[in-house]
Amino acid sequence: MLRRFSRTALLLTLFAAAAPVADISGAWDFNVETSQGSGDPSFVFKQDGEKLTGTYTGLLGKADLTGTVKGDQVDFTFEAPNVDGKVHYKGTLEGATRMKGECEYGDLGKGTFTATKK
Repeated sequence: MLRRFSRTALLLTLFAAAAPVADISGAWDFNVETSQGSGDPSFVFKQDGEKLTGTYTGLLGKADLTGTVKGDQVDFTFEAPNVDGKVHYKGTLEGATRMKGECEYGDLGKGTFTATKK
């Protein structure tokens, strides 16, 4: 019984590790809600495996971003003028064309976001 359980656990671990990484490359529209107000920035992502690069365009101007995509988890940062510290987004993919999560705009505060791929 224990041996069967160990094999099953091993197989489940291997399948989970082999799960394909979603490719979020392309243009996305975001809706951000913070205590300071809301905004609708746009992002263009380029993904290479788990590595994520791209650009942010919104109220803070335009900025290059870097981050990762691991399974359904997306994490990226960029530097923007008038923000003390980096802007940080961390979210979960909901299929290939939607994501939601939390963001932090340095000293400007924290918030939440939803996003849709164009």
